[in-house]
Amino acid sequence: MISNKKAIVGALVIALVSSLLTLNVGALFGKIAIVPMNEYKQYKEFEKMYSLKSSIEQEYYKNPSESALVEGAIKGMFEGLNDPYSTYMTKKEFDALLEYTKGSFGGIGVYVSAEDDGFITIVSPIEDTPGARAGLKAGDKILKVDGENVSSKDIDKAVSKMKGEPGSKVTITIAREGQQEPFDVHITREEIRIQTVKSEVKEDGIGYIRITTFDEKTAADFKTNLNALKSKGIKALVIDLRDNPGGLLDQCQEISDELLGKGTIVYTRDRSGSEEYLKSDEERKLGLPIAVLVNGGSASASEILSGAIKDNKAGILVGTKTYGKGLVQQVFPLEDGSGYKLTVSQYFTPSGAYINKKGIQPDIEEKDETKQLDRALEYLKSKIK
Repeated sequence: MISNKKAIVGALVIALVSSLLTLNVGALFGKIAIVPMNEYKQYKEFEKMYSLKSSIEQEYYKNPSESALVEGAIKGMFEGLNDPYSTYMTKKEFDALLEYTKGSFGGIGVYVSAEDDGFITIVSPIEDTPGARAGLKAGDKILKVDGENVSSKDIDKAVSKMKGEPGSKVTITIAREGQQEPFDVHITREEIRIQTVKSEVKEDGIGYIRITTFDEKTAADFKTNLNALKSKGIKALVIDLRDNPGGLLDQCQEISDELLGKGTIVYTRDRSGSEEYLKSDEERKLGLPIAVLVNGGSASASEILSGAIKDNKAGILVGTKTYGKGLVQQVFPLEDGSGYKLTVSQYFTPSGAYINKKGIQPDIEEKDETKQLDRALEYLKSKIK
């Protein structure tokens, strides 16, 4: 049995511990509210930012825009991640991203990526666009847009500056491997309408489908083109993913459904180690020999489709090593029309390969781009029954 004296002492100890855990200053002075310790620590972490904001507003020689300060602080948080794929976007930048996924926009027609070296790099120019006709190449580094320096940390701003009204002009300053000095490329913007899927029948009844990116219409267009080829009695299929920078994962999944039958397309792993498997849930399978053309411009969703075909033994890869992007981003809209992209997980091919910064090696390596299709056709001819 506990005595009353011990009970009182115990109650005081419990009260003291409770006040320490919750910073119960208010109980002592009656002026400060009870604040949980974790919230207090969080407040202290942001106290410097609030103090600096106040100093800028009071001491800066011009009257600063509060909204600009807040936007800058938000962008700074994302820069602190040191992840070029995680970015905050203003309303204008976010609208441009949504416009891009719909497959039509005014611009020069290049796919770009934020690289660890701090530069914005052209992954690939889009076929038959101003950028492609101006001679921009995969691997080119974009140093300036209309004379303004740009870097990987503000890639969305750079993309926004390259877009614009059809007929308007923009100057891109490029650094290219093998050339000592940067040079300017003057380009007139056009309405970029991306036809992401094209097809034809090659020699010996081999079908050919070219996919340039994965936007909202790609899977439907792929099915239409594949059905047209099947109606012509094709005996094998080439899928060309060269210089395809990726896009929407759900479109990649729908295309995989047409090719793999039942099987794993890809699986992801988040920060807690939790894994989620994306499977091809259709029972149909193409049932024809497949060769996929890839190169260093084949990234993201292109690598997911390539890895799924390779690891499920549905076909082979021909060309050169792929880009190597093994991270998954999720897009989040905000109430004011702005939004952000955040890397939420890593992805792995069905065999468990983690390809980030490594890429996928082709089954048949061919560095000469002019010979890659011929090598694929040669392989498929040997497999036609």
